[in-house]
Amino acid sequence: MNHQCSVTYQWLSENLHNSQVVIIDCRFSLAEPQLGFNQYKTSHIPGAYYLDLNQDLSSPVTEHGGRHPLPNIDNFAAKLTNMGVEFQKTLVVIYDDSRFAFASRLWWLLRYLGHDQVVVLDGGFTGWQNSGYPVDNIIPESKVGNFSPQLKPEKVVDYNYVKTYKDSPNVVLIDSRDGDRYRGEREPIDKIAGHIPGAVNYPWKEVSDSSGFLLPQSAQLQRWEKIAADPEIIVYCGSGVTACVNLLSLEIAGISQGKLYAGSWSDWISY
Repeated sequence: MNHQCSVTYQWLSENLHNSQVVIIDCRFSLAEPQLGFNQYKTSHIPGAYYLDLNQDLSSPVTEHGGRHPLPNIDNFAAKLTNMGVEFQKTLVVIYDDSRFAFASRLWWLLRYLGHDQVVVLDGGFTGWQNSGYPVDNIIPESKVGNFSPQLKPEKVVDYNYVKTYKDSPNVVLIDSRDGDRYRGEREPIDKIAGHIPGAVNYPWKEVSDSSGFLLPQSAQLQRWEKIAADPEIIVYCGSGVTACVNLLSLEIAGISQGKLYAGSWSDWISY
């Protein structure tokens, strides 16, 4: 386990009442957008707040920018402040139930905003519950924190940047979707199937096992060994969400030159 990117059930259970820790539930279903919040209201890790992929971790869809454009930074920072997050101090622990698909989006967003004190809960919610750790349905009250973001614009790229640099010998472009979507054999969501020319496929589900636990650091390193030395790694998926799982994996492997093409395939095909 890389201590900088994830924590164990045992660690979190011992820190549920640690005033320096804020827990955020990111459970979500693309097919059923209300499901995650309904699950949260029924049962969650004690003290956890909830952030919704569509409402909180994205901004409204427009003609370009893809299906999940990045959120309005001021609104997003205000929500973190109301959860008691102190910028660059509070450790934020994030979980979901989808092998980090949504937790990683928030993990990446916090780092993009200059807050590196953020980890994902290894194994996710169902494993926590099945292991006998506590859950409740109490919605925590808002607190007063102080979250003043310092954006790291180098962590994100847009359509024009990808178009300009994707064929550069210094750049590797990574498609994070399942292999059949990358190959264009199946496209359940977007209007056009296929991938950005020149992209290589590293499916995001390879970052964890089927139970939702991260593969060990050695496996994450091995996964990226072909491209670890490339000066610039641009990662995308369908809408800039599951690509963040690959960015988490790169970080665990100690490879820090990864960037998110936030609009991803859904933005690319809008032009």
